Amino acid sequence: MRGVLHPDPRRVEVPPDHFDVASDDVLFSALLDGTLAVCLYDAVEEHGALLHLRFIARGANQGDVTDRTLASDLLLLDRCVEGFRDAMERGVDVQGKIAASIESGEPARQAAAAVLALIGEYLIDAGVRIVSHEVEYGVARRLRFRPSMGQLRLDPA
Repeated sequence: MRGVLHPDPRRVEVPPDHFDVASDDVLFSALLDGTLAVCLYDAVEEHGALLHLRFIARGANQGDVTDRTLASDLLLLDRCVEGFRDAMERGVDVQGKIAASIESGEPARQAAAAVLALIGEYLIDAGVRIVSHEVEYGVARRLRFRPSMGQLRLDPA
């Protein structure tokens, strides 16, 4: 059952290392600055979720991403996907959009590439079709995601 689309939907700010799930018409927002966002929505129903994760590189080489960091990211991703599926009546056409703002420099790019690849594989295994993947380097962006319309915008922060 489709809900009502509002000209001014409820706004939800999602901080880093958190997620939110909605079954109504919302506008998720997050400041991407050394972080990534996984946006989930059903292209038929109006359910959606936004997961906002930090990129954390540790060790002598900033490109190293610890197992603990990856495990924490996957745990949050799993909880987000499960919460999203619980909110859905039926998963007709589950789609995902990934957006990220990464520090400039090769070590940060390598660390981000490892995390993004892991997240992408997890989503594919979970039956999520990834329809867009946007990565910015060295510049913060304001993400706005409206799941009911499948709209994702990245604006200057």
